[in-house]
Amino acid sequence: MKIENVNNVEGLMKVLSECKGKVELVSDEGDRINMNSKLSQMLMMSKLLDKAYIKELELIVHEPEDMKKVLNFMMSDANKAG
Repeated sequence: MKIENVNNVEGLMKVLSECKGKVELVSDEGDRINMNSKLSQMLMMSKLLDKAYIKELELIVHEPEDMKKVLNFMMSDANKAG
């Protein structure tokens, strides 16, 4: 799933950390980065904190329940100030 125009980066990271199943970030090069890893989350946060805004991001969310959480976040909290 493509995620676009997220102002609340901290909120997105919180939602991703609450996911029970596997969540992967797809890099521009096509690499899949496991977002269940705290190290991966910290690296992503350090990269994104400079911008405090996500223009576009591709995630692969494996569990339907987790997908629902991400979609709910995108529909309600993604554009709130973090």
